Amino acid sequence: MATSGTTVFEKNFAIDDIITEAYERLGRFDYSGNDIKSARRSLNIMFQEWANRGLHFWEVGNNDITLVNGQSVYTMFRSTSDGTSDATAVYGVDDILEAVYRNSSSTDFPLTKINRSAYQGLSNKTNTGTPTQYFVQRFIDKVTITLYLTPGASEAGNKLNYYYVKRIQDAGAYTNEADVPYRFVPCMVSGLAYYLAQKFKPELVQQMKLVYEDELARALAEDGSASSTFITPKAYYPGT
Repeated sequence: MATSGTTVFEKNFAIDDIITEAYERLGRFDYSGNDIKSARRSLNIMFQEWANRGLHFWEVGNNDITLVNGQSVYTMFRSTSDGTSDATAVYGVDDILEAVYRNSSSTDFPLTKINRSAYQGLSNKTNTGTPTQYFVQRFIDKVTITLYLTPGASEAGNKLNYYYVKRIQDAGAYTNEADVPYRFVPCMVSGLAYYLAQKFKPELVQQMKLVYEDELARALAEDGSASSTFITPKAYYPGT
């Protein structure tokens, strides 16, 4: 028995096909151009809601920012229409996961991520030297990294290497493919059907929600790459 020999279904599963599949699940086979626009809008809203569902490993990226003498704050804008990111910085960043300071010899020094209160408590934020800590702020249109210590002349030209979470790309044109891996195709379609049911088939909302949440939970559980975990109990020795 022959098989297709291909594994690219999601690559050719365009936005208009996703919308068609979602409407068919609601028993709607005739819809207007406005209905299609409404579905694409709902799909984009759902992608943004996924940002509240934990880390999506396919959206994790790595980048270097070139450090500047006396500059402690580095900015990554949502898009070029919002502003210009710092030199070699990327756009569409949602959060920073971890970072290292990389010197001219390509030796990495881990940086500690601190919160706003810890950064505010630092006595002299203008001290220059090799950075040891960083503080992340997430705004509507940008994400900033604030380094401590502030890079000085000796650190200028070296790199801040970091792993970051990208925003899921908008649906865009109806001929585009969705910015999701194949594991998330089932929950993407069932999720869109759930969103559309809220507008067009309220009697099916609960049913569609159950299917969506079940498929999304399985996709999230499968996302990522398994690695070994070692747990060492902490030993206490009573005094004599």
